[in-house]
Amino acid sequence: MTSTLTPVRSKRSALTKGQLPKYAPYVVLAAALIAGAAILALVGFNAFGWGIVSAILFAVGLVSWSAAVEGSRKAKDKLATCLVVGSFLIALLPLISVIWTVLVNGIPGLLAPGFMTTSMNGVTGVFDNRAVEDGAPVIGGIYHALLGTIQITLLATIISVPVGLLTSIYLVEYGNDGRLARAITFFVDVMTGIPSIVAGLFAAAFFFAVVGPGTKTGAVAAVALSVLMIPVVVRSSEEMLKIVPNELREAAYALGVRKWRTILKVVIPTAISGIASGVTLAIARVIGETAPILVTAGFATSINSNVFGGWMASLPTFIYTQILNPTSPANPDPSSQRAWGAALVLIILVMVLNLAARLIARIFAPKTGR
Repeated sequence: MTSTLTPVRSKRSALTKGQLPKYAPYVVLAAALIAGAAILALVGFNAFGWGIVSAILFAVGLVSWSAAVEGSRKAKDKLATCLVVGSFLIALLPLISVIWTVLVNGIPGLLAPGFMTTSMNGVTGVFDNRAVEDGAPVIGGIYHALLGTIQITLLATIISVPVGLLTSIYLVEYGNDGRLARAITFFVDVMTGIPSIVAGLFAAAFFFAVVGPGTKTGAVAAVALSVLMIPVVVRSSEEMLKIVPNELREAAYALGVRKWRTILKVVIPTAISGIASGVTLAIARVIGETAPILVTAGFATSINSNVFGGWMASLPTFIYTQILNPTSPANPDPSSQRAWGAALVLIILVMVLNLAARLIARIFAPKTGR
């Protein structure tokens, strides 16, 4: 029995020879954290510096150990892995920091009484002074701004999606890389990088010439946002339509189906999941815009349910005005609390839009058989 087990042991030792043990990264990580804490304790401890120093020590320790045991080739591989993972964590830090900051500062505002169901109509600095000095609840909410954001964004989507989708259909199905198609592609690329304030000025100037000077409504803001949305919808829809296999089109043509019906019944349903994601990306692109809304819709403290008449507030302009012009300049904390709460609601809206896009993509995606 001993003679049969001995070769197996020797074989296992030969296979594991020249390799780091599986617990090596954990040992190096523990040592790097302890050494990083000791170094930072000498110069002034902070969590961010501790993480950076520990990451550097971990990379140096793991690569050096690998070079001593496994050789230079495996050590270079470990170094590349550390750089890739480190870059990912560095890119992730701002996102985590933003989410954490908005949550910490926004939850108190979101939980304030009437924050989601009341507007700022009639709210003055007296109420904020009372909230700070006497401990009274913060009065005033974002209902008017939330309603304005939904109305303006919905109207901009109604304008942008048909125009963008039809443009992408022309480029893919009818353009044939002609002069007009190339010109449209060029101008769409230019519009993709247009500053948002330029879109707002364009919409304001257009309605100034058509309707009259000083026209500021939610509809004007929707037109400005549609200028920003259309290029995103065109580019994303175009890419989704291009990846639809030509065999599907040819099969429909072979059955005698007309081209417009093939596009409507075959091409678009096949690409609908990607198109829905592109539309959601376009909405997320404009829902947080501030400059074009200020130029085209102004700012209001009361509820305005008519998107075609009167000034209208939105969440970005609400945040902007609460920070720049607090309701009570002597006590800006209540205004800051409202602004952080509105920022949290805006992030939640974007998250809901992304979840809705995934749900739409799953529902309308082509069903595949076994």
